[in-house]
Amino acid sequence: MDMGEMGWLAWLIVGAIAGWLASIVMRSSQGLLIDILVGIVGAFIGGFLFNQFGAAGVTGFNVWSIFVAFTGAVVLLAVIRLVSGRRRLVR
Repeated sequence: MDMGEMGWLAWLIVGAIAGWLASIVMRSSQGLLIDILVGIVGAFIGGFLFNQFGAAGVTGFNVWSIFVAFTGAVVLLAVIRLVSGRRRLVR
């Protein structure tokens, strides 16, 4: 799904919710803007991963899309943590 299929406001809201939930699960504290960015990037990562397993990715402004974005955001935070060698992403 590209940004045009879902309005920018919906992407911001999905990104904010998914990024915020992922930051809670991964125990990282970065602030709202970073949470939104992590959630939006997570939506693309989650969509790619879910499509690889034959499941739908981000399908619009709904709970499934938040779950997909959340999953991708957790993967993103885990990879960042692994690459950076830091235990937590806390400021």
